[in-house]
Amino acid sequence: MIVKRIIFLVLCASVLTACNTVEGLGKDIEKSADWTRSHMP
Repeated sequence: MIVKRIIFLVLCASVLTACNTVEGLGKDIEKSADWTRSHMP
């Protein structure tokens, strides 16, 4: 279940990213991970 959530979040981050560089993509994934940590029980 946790693995599915992680995969889903990574896919969402890659789809929603507006950056065209690897560094920008990494920052977006990091932001989404921080948001997820703060909203999960």
